[in-house]
Amino acid sequence: MQKYQCTACQYIYDPEQGDPDSGIEPGTAFEDIPDDWYCPQCGVDKSMFEPID
Repeated sequence: MQKYQCTACQYIYDPEQGDPDSGIEPGTAFEDIPDDWYCPQCGVDKSMFEPID
């Protein structure tokens, strides 16, 4: 699955790990995360993330 990186703080969302502290289960694709999710590291919204290789 595609990883996404926060352009503000460089946090990487890895779908294999999810974001359990925010209720995002491991195995959740970035596209399936609710739009009100925010970066757990710096707090910016989902629109500030870009796909990475």
